[in-house]
Amino acid sequence: MRVAIYGQAFKENGLNYVFELLEELKLLKTEIFIEEDFYKLLRVEDPDLSCQTFDHNHGLDKDFELFVSFGGDGTILRAVTYVGDLGIPIVGVNTGRLGFLSTYKKENVRRLIHDFIKGDYIVVERSLVSVKSVPEIEEFKELNFALNEVTVSRKDTTSMITIETHLNDEYLTSYWADGLIISTPTGSTGYSLSCGGPVMTPTAQSLVITPIAPHNLNARPLVISDDTEIRIKVSGREDQHMVSLDSRLATIDNGKELVIKKTDFSIKMIEYASESFLKTIRNKLLWGQDKRN
Repeated sequence: MRVAIYGQAFKENGLNYVFELLEELKLLKTEIFIEEDFYKLLRVEDPDLSCQTFDHNHGLDKDFELFVSFGGDGTILRAVTYVGDLGIPIVGVNTGRLGFLSTYKKENVRRLIHDFIKGDYIVVERSLVSVKSVPEIEEFKELNFALNEVTVSRKDTTSMITIETHLNDEYLTSYWADGLIISTPTGSTGYSLSCGGPVMTPTAQSLVITPIAPHNLNARPLVISDDTEIRIKVSGREDQHMVSLDSRLATIDNGKELVIKKTDFSIKMIEYASESFLKTIRNKLLWGQDKRN
């Protein structure tokens, strides 16, 4: 069995849970690969640690059974850039705070691999979105996909931008706003949610367009089919605006047309029986709890 492990710097005793999982994996004679920078961090704590490593360019392939991400939701978003279209199932061990994606409890990390071997989980296919333009956006050339959202926003100004928007070649509207979010179902619990967008279940075959602080107050989040091609063009007082794929940023000249659509591959997320999506949103959003008293 081949397992990949990824994480970032942790506070307090976060690394202890990584070493607990490593112990269990070694007992099962698992072939372990650790992301290169994370491996260096672990070696500071345990100089005797010896594992194979991977990065964006080598080390991973479609034969891996599992990819374990230690951290919060932001770490999962970075983990996705390593997995790409390889189809390796990802599970997130939550060593952060709010976790809609990284939900496996760190205190139970020794059980993780045993639950996986027993098949006590389901695989949820998560859709992604990409952005294209002519010429290509240099910053996104190698990793042109996002699990959460594509966002356009103002840059170097406090003034609004105007975002002319077409859906499948039909004009929708021009948003006067600080920006616009095109979110996947996964991203519906992220930036889009904080801007008033709806929560969507991970398997919904939809995208949501959510304006950021719109000046035209009749503008509302719009849910569309995920096979829709979205074309946008930004204008404003400044010459440039920002485009982001999850946490990766690029500066784009105003007037350049961007085409946003669902990618032709998806990400496989492991959902354990003890941590379903509905249970997660109930806990994180405090649904079903009476807070009036």
